[in-house]
Amino acid sequence: MKLLALDTATENCSAALLIGAQLIEREFESARGHAEHLLPMIEALLSEADVRLGALDALVFGRGPGSFTGVRLAASITQGLAFAAGRPVVAVSDLAAVAQRALTLAPDCAAVLVCNDARMGEVYWAPYTRRGALAEPAGPERVSPPAAVLPPPVAGRAGAGRGFAAYPDLAAQTGVGVPVGWERLLPRASDLLRLAVPEVEAGRVLRAQEALPIYVRDAVAKPSLT
Repeated sequence: MKLLALDTATENCSAALLIGAQLIEREFESARGHAEHLLPMIEALLSEADVRLGALDALVFGRGPGSFTGVRLAASITQGLAFAAGRPVVAVSDLAAVAQRALTLAPDCAAVLVCNDARMGEVYWAPYTRRGALAEPAGPERVSPPAAVLPPPVAGRAGAGRGFAAYPDLAAQTGVGVPVGWERLLPRASDLLRLAVPEVEAGRVLRAQEALPIYVRDAVAKPSLT
């Protein structure tokens, strides 16, 4: 299988290429500059693997929630590349990507509460459980003040994501343990790939025009008509 993934929903700008069992990736963390760096990163990956866009099975992108500008950037670049190459698309949750990274780091962990900093005194959050080696949603994606966050309804759970760094009381409030370093986890393109592989294998892919962002915070993302 040949898949290209990209993500710009948070401070972490990343791209990853899966060619069979080989995974190569590029990433850098910055508050801005993703638009200038992403296409050169993608070009470098394709050149290193000597693969053309048209030879890919699908393109994968982080569809949010996250920075409005970043989520739109990933969706628009994915659309453009998919149209140009005539390839299908897979959209993967950025919260699920953090959960996947956490479950990969801790094979004994049964569930993860992902909380990413949404600014404006809120967090994007969702619970995930383990299904084999993959993260599976255990509830909807939400945005709320930290006080409204609920833990996963299973034992053996942990917390991950920068919402825990932004709001240090969140772990105690939700009753989850946050392993050292997990409060700094951000989505990565390589974790998007892990979640996308079974989607492609099952034929659950989208057309290029369906590569759309998911904001969750609709009240801010959509202008008022009144």
